[in-house]
Amino acid sequence: MAPGHVAYGLAAQYGLRVPAETVVAWERGIATPGERELTALAGVLWCAPGELLTAATTLREHRLSRELSVDDLARQLGMTGASYQRMEESGRWKGNERQSTALCRALDLTPAQFLTATGRDEELAELLTSALTTRWQAYVRPVAKIVPLERAHVQDVLEQLHADYQALMVPTLSWSGTGQERSAAPGDAGQAFLARVVDQFWRTAGV
Repeated sequence: MAPGHVAYGLAAQYGLRVPAETVVAWERGIATPGERELTALAGVLWCAPGELLTAATTLREHRLSRELSVDDLARQLGMTGASYQRMEESGRWKGNERQSTALCRALDLTPAQFLTATGRDEELAELLTSALTTRWQAYVRPVAKIVPLERAHVQDVLEQLHADYQALMVPTLSWSGTGQERSAAPGDAGQAFLARVVDQFWRTAGV
């Protein structure tokens, strides 16, 4: 189907007046359709909304890929639709432990996907880098509060990461260099270091 045909289908079947140029922008990833537009687009193209999404990273994308409305998901989490909507739009999850578990179950999220979707990757990265370079024991509780893993498992993972880091960095006298990479390196290098720390955490955790 050409973009014009898709635009015609959106108007004829769903009453959405969308220019063909907008359809082209959606295809190229320059623009993103709203929830109603995505549902209508899936109808026109005879597919599920999730099939039109790239790998989901946000709560909204995960919810849409499961074809759940805001109210349906909120009901499963035991909260109001308005409360959930605010968290989804802000990208900051504020649910309690029970609601977090229910969210992972409803959206079939892995622990790593949960952290990314709830906007806590950066927070986890900072906690982990501090745990590697100082007393890791002090960071068991803060890390356990934001990752959906048992505290005992988090403790084992942090202890292993700290030991690996010490074994690698101390003998080679590279502590100062790594610290500079983390705090002073411009943009990409610093972010790459944080990403490696988080990735290693999930690898060691086995999830």
